[in-house]
Formats: sequence, C-alpha cells, structure tokens
Amino acid sequence: MTSRRQLLRATAVGAFALAAPARLRAADPIKVGALFPLSGGAAPQGQHVTQAIEIAAAMVNEAGGVLGRPVQIIKRDDESTPAVGVSRANELIAEGVAVIIEGWNSPVTLATQTVIARAGVLDITAVSKADPILTGGGNPLAVRLNSSNAQDGRVIAEHLKATGAKRIAFLTQNDAYGNGAQASIEAQLKAVDHVWEKVGEEKFPFAQADFRVALTNIRGVNADAVVAINANEGSGLPALIRQARQMRLRGEFVTAVGTVAPSVISVAGEAANGIIGADIYFPNVEPFASNPVNQQFVKRAEEGIKYTPDKFMALGAAALQVWAAAANELKTLEREAIARRIRGGSFKGTVFGDVSFAADGQMQSSHHLFSVKDGKIEVRT
Repeated sequence: MTSRRQLLRATAVGAFALAAPARLRAADPIKVGALFPLSGGAAPQGQHVTQAIEIAAAMVNEAGGVLGRPVQIIKRDDESTPAVGVSRANELIAEGVAVIIEGWNSPVTLATQTVIARAGVLDITAVSKADPILTGGGNPLAVRLNSSNAQDGRVIAEHLKATGAKRIAFLTQNDAYGNGAQASIEAQLKAVDHVWEKVGEEKFPFAQADFRVALTNIRGVNADAVVAINANEGSGLPALIRQARQMRLRGEFVTAVGTVAPSVISVAGEAANGIIGADIYFPNVEPFASNPVNQQFVKRAEEGIKYTPDKFMALGAAALQVWAAAANELKTLEREAIARRIRGGSFKGTVFGDVSFAADGQMQSSHHLFSVKDGKIEVRT
C-alpha cells in the first residue's frame, strides 16, 4: 500500500516537472530596454523618464502584461555620449530585450540606431528630436513619439511673428538637435512670411554650463527676441536662464519646444519667470487632465516618486504603452510586424489619449505656448 502511494506521488511529481517548464516559460518576463542618461547633466530627466517607463510597465502588467507575460525594464546609462550609448545598447541586446526605448540626446540616438536595427531589435525613440532620426536611414523602421524639430519650428516662428520680433538672436546647442532646431525655426519664419534679421548667433556644446561670453556677445546686438536651444535640462539650460537674467539680457527670452520642464524651473529659480516656451503635454491641462489613463499615471508618479510627470516622462510611458498594445494586438514580439503596425497606425488609451503616427513613424502632436509665472508654467489658450 505504501509502495503504491509512493508510486502515485512520484508519477504526479514527474508530471508536474514535465508541465512546469511550459508554465514557467509562459510566465517568464519580457525584457524591455530603457537607454537614457542616468548620470551627468541630463541625469535627473533621464532618471524620471526611466521611472515613468517602469510606472507604465506596472500598469501594463496589472492589465495582463504582454502576450500574457510580465514586462521587466532593464535600465542602462548612455551618459549622453554616443560611444557609451552604443556600448550600452549592445549590453541590452545581449540581455535579450524585445525592444529598446531610448533617446534623450539626438547624437546618441543617431549613433545607436544602426546597432539596434542590425541586431533585429525594435527601437523606439521617446525624446530625441533631430529630423535624421526618421529620415537618415539608420533605422528603416524608426518610430518616434516626441515632436520633431520640423514640427516645433512652426510654433516658435508663429510666436515670433505674432510678437513682431524683427531682430532675432540664437543661442544654439552645436549638434544635430540644436542646429536642426534652429534651421527649422529659420525655415518656418520664412514660411510664415515674417520679415526678420538674424542679429546674433552663438553655438555651444551640450555639456557647457558657463555662457557669460556668449551672452555678452548677444546682449550687444540689442535683439527683440533671443531663442535659446539647449537640451541639457539638468544643468546647461537652468544655468543659461540664470546667467541671462543676471546679465539683464535684452529682448524676450524664448526657449526651444519641450526643453522647459518643472525641473528646469526649479533649478533656475526666479530667473525662469517670464520666459516663453511651448510643449505637447501638460499633466493638468485638457485634454490630458480628463484622460483616465493619464490621471492614473500622474497619481502613481506623484505617490511613487513624489514628482508630477512632465512631457519627457509622458513620452517614455506612452512609448511602452504603444509597443505593448501593438504586441498584444498582433500576438507577436516580432520587430518588423510591430513597427509596421505603429507606423501609420493609431492607438487608444495612452497617457496622451488616442494617438496616431505618420507613415514615417512620427507621432502626431498638438503644441501649446506657455509662459513661466511665479515659478509655474501657465499654458496660453
């Protein structure tokens, strides 16, 4: 009798052992790479974007995950340096990630695109803006959520025309992002038939934090408006804003689209009051304020990391949500199928609400001008 019970028990254990691998495989997490600057000048923003992706992953997992499996975020620090970004991208590829969500600094994105594409891994750019990210051929299946330089130039040009700024100076980050943004603004000034003169232009590297010489040169040209294009939101842009105020720079101070987050204002302090900017996401402004997915995202961020999400965080979260929705709909993790579903497609239920992508992979956005008053962003209606 005892022998029979032992035999039955052994048979049951053996059956479980045979069945377990299949169940475990079904429950194995799907790895998602997050490649952003986690150190250096842009570290605070890169960390926030990565945290936002983790929040979105938690929301996706609670809704059933992707293909019935939980999503696991694998983080890497690109240090805002192209060579480091390539190395970290290779690390993520070796980890077996299904997709890499990347992109704070355009030169880093442009450097990593080809590496990721050659490995057959889906590459979604969340933030980097340079137009060649979609048009340069480094990734023929490119997808980007943030607005492009070409899209951004129009709203800045229309503002400069509306205010009657004739003498315009530029303070521009000297890389693919900064030069592309300035070129777009200049092209759009022509497109909106605004008569103007470029009275000053100063270029600087991404890591620069002392702008006194450049600002002295710009102050001497007596510009009606100074356009500042600086993607180093952690240290460079706040320093530029403070130094411009200390030197009593003449003319309206206009920042490039999407560069002034609450974290920038916090570091810049009172010097940020009066600057003009534009962006595509504001957590507590319609149509976002009444979006239940955005409401949940904002609540989780405020409770979990004690920070109200900015546009950068929303882009990271939406990138994960769009990828998860495409994978679940198609019932596959295959790179090309998901990329083709996103490019030219539409998706419901993201932190941005219902979103659509152009055929080239660019998410479509609506811009809103804002000014900074009493340390807060005030959206212009």
